[in-house]
Amino acid sequence: MSHKTIADPPPAPALPPGAFRIVQITDSHLYANANGLLAGINTLDSFHAVLDLIRTPARSAAMILATGDLVHDASPLGYLRVKKALSGFGVPVYCLPGNHDLPQVMSKCLNQGTITAPKWITHKGWRIAMLDSTIPGEEGGHLREAELRQLRSGLEQHPDHHALICLHHHPVPIGSAWMDQMALDNPDPFFKLLEQFPNVRGILWGHIHQAYDSHYRGMRLMGSPSTCIQFTPRIDHFGIDDEPPGLRWLELSPDGGIRSGIQRLGKTPLGLDLSSVGY
Repeated sequence: MSHKTIADPPPAPALPPGAFRIVQITDSHLYANANGLLAGINTLDSFHAVLDLIRTPARSAAMILATGDLVHDASPLGYLRVKKALSGFGVPVYCLPGNHDLPQVMSKCLNQGTITAPKWITHKGWRIAMLDSTIPGEEGGHLREAELRQLRSGLEQHPDHHALICLHHHPVPIGSAWMDQMALDNPDPFFKLLEQFPNVRGILWGHIHQAYDSHYRGMRLMGSPSTCIQFTPRIDHFGIDDEPPGLRWLELSPDGGIRSGIQRLGKTPLGLDLSSVGY
């Protein structure tokens, strides 16, 4: 598997004909308490600061993807804060759960209006799968047989569409021993399934609180930074990085091409505690 860094230029003001733009936000870790801190950062303030970055790309964005760990304490009030913050962009917001979310609570609070939690999204010749890789009460991920069957069925039904597969947990090692213990625990059947469908163009995830970009058998593999704290890449123990919070943008083209990159705040929020030993 290639780990060559992909360095796409920033999104162009005008999209190529037939292409569309997506903004991904992930791992916001909001709390019921608006003053909730994670490693010294107020996650709600950081969330709003990153959302301010969206306002330029969202002028032409077709959708926003929120890929899990939206609320750290899985509280209804936390999800209402997410809903309030995301409902004013004028584009659909599609959500999937992370290990800190409770899928039923998330769905009840967010699956309404312009904010929904679908299994599939269809747009301009693309199909976007939104998978649930959570295991109740555990930090790591797993794709249940029913989830894999739904994925196969959705891909079989639309072989003429390009496909982007989204989930919370990373399906490939990222070179951090502590984080890789919380990866997807059954990547082999997942990749074996995807390799049967040449129309799968990319896999997108959150969870790792850092940027990751590589290719595998024609599929672009993308992990993304958190809207709050970042984890230090490629170390075997837990570590907080001083990289600013951010988001990922993607441009999906009619020919199946994916352009993507990271946009971050100009500086790290005040209060970050680099000595934190866990989260």
